[in-house]
Order: sequence, then C-alpha cells, then structure tokens
Amino acid sequence: MAARSELDTQNIPAHVAVIMDGNGRWAKKKGGLRIFGHQSAITAVRETVEGAAELGVHYLTLYAFSTENWARPKHEVMALMQLLVHTIRQETPTLLKNSIRLQSIGDVASLPESCQRELRESIELTKGGSRMTLVLALSYSGRWDLTQAAQRLAADVARGSVQPEQVTENTIAGYLATAGMPDPELLIRTSGEQRISNFLLWQLAYTELYITEVLWPDFRREHLYDAIQAYQRRERRFGKTSEQLTVS
Repeated sequence: MAARSELDTQNIPAHVAVIMDGNGRWAKKKGGLRIFGHQSAITAVRETVEGAAELGVHYLTLYAFSTENWARPKHEVMALMQLLVHTIRQETPTLLKNSIRLQSIGDVASLPESCQRELRESIELTKGGSRMTLVLALSYSGRWDLTQAAQRLAADVARGSVQPEQVTENTIAGYLATAGMPDPELLIRTSGEQRISNFLLWQLAYTELYITEVLWPDFRREHLYDAIQAYQRRERRFGKTSEQLTVS
C-alpha cells in the first residue's frame, strides 16, 4: 500500500467523493447482521475523514444513504437512522477539534426528525471549520438532485427571473445540491462494484474513478493513499489530447 510520504503534495484532489459499499457483505463474512457492518464502518469513516483532512483535501463527500435505500427492510432503515444520530453526535467534537465543517446534501426533510435535529446542530456547531468540508449525502440520488434543480429552475423561468436563453451549464450547476462546491476530481468506490449507483450524476462528468475490492469497514487511510496515488498517475485531459496539454 502507498505511504503518505509517496504522494505528490502539489497534486491532491480538492474534492474526493466516496461510495461506501460492502458493509452487508462484510457483516455476512463475520457471521453478523447487516447492521453490524454499518456499525463497524464508523472507523473507516473516521480514518478517511482524518486522512483526507491531513492531506489537504478541501471537500470530502460520503454517500451515506441513498433515496433507494428507503426500500430496504424497515428494521434495517430504522437501525441505520439511529446509528446516524449516534454517530453525528459522537463525532461532532472531533470535527470541531480538527476544524472540519459539516454539510449535507439530499432530501434531508425525509429523514426522521431526530436525524434532522442532530444534523442541524452539528452543521451549526462546525460552521466555522476551515480545514475541510465534510459533506454527507443523505437521502440523496443524482436523479433526485437533477429533478429538484430542474423544478427550481423552471419556477424561476416561469417567474421571469431567468430567461431560457440565459441557461448555461453553470446556471444548472447553481441549482444542484452541490452549488458552490467544486466537482469531485476523484471518486472512490469500495467492494469492487463497478457502477456509480445514481450518485452525483452531473458532477461526476470528468471525475477519475477508483474502484477497490476492499469492503468499506476495512477501509483505512492507507487505502485512501492508494486511491490518491492512482489518481496522481493519471492524465486528466478533459476531452483534449496529450499534446494539447503539453503545449498549454
């Protein structure tokens, strides 16, 4: 595995997104219930958050709960919600100590009131954090994001505050849940699955994808270093040729 000292400190992605996958499979391997995997994943979250902040990542977005996850068995969803409340409450002092600001994206209003309350309180308490922004994607999906953006933009067009010919890519980006954030430069997905699972569909247009077989509860900062090292070996062309990049 890569060591922190092997990374190019001048080429750290400003925004890293993570699809935290494999909790259920990890728990099954251990002979436990799926919720055991979710509980055991807290260490992976802590390691990734602290590791990213130490490297100088500005935004870290974690796909914590998708809109599709509501279709899971009710007992698992309720256990996840309780775990979410407990984790936010438990980790807020650490976020404060490390000057990490918490934000969220998604249909937060669909979460239980206890989750919304803990989330609001932690966001308020950590709003002065300047080292890194930790973004929790909760009750989020890329299609939900694009739909709500289209609805809000259509309403502004109907009111006359935006003219159709004024709509650009930047206009649309300003209506997304991630407005004001840079697009992710690196997406990490654990558990080996090769799909983006309805996550940040607009924002991932030119993101570098890194897929690891490691199940999320086993993910540690050394695995984060591996992902960033792989990112640093790639040539990001954004549709241009290698020759064009050399000239510029």
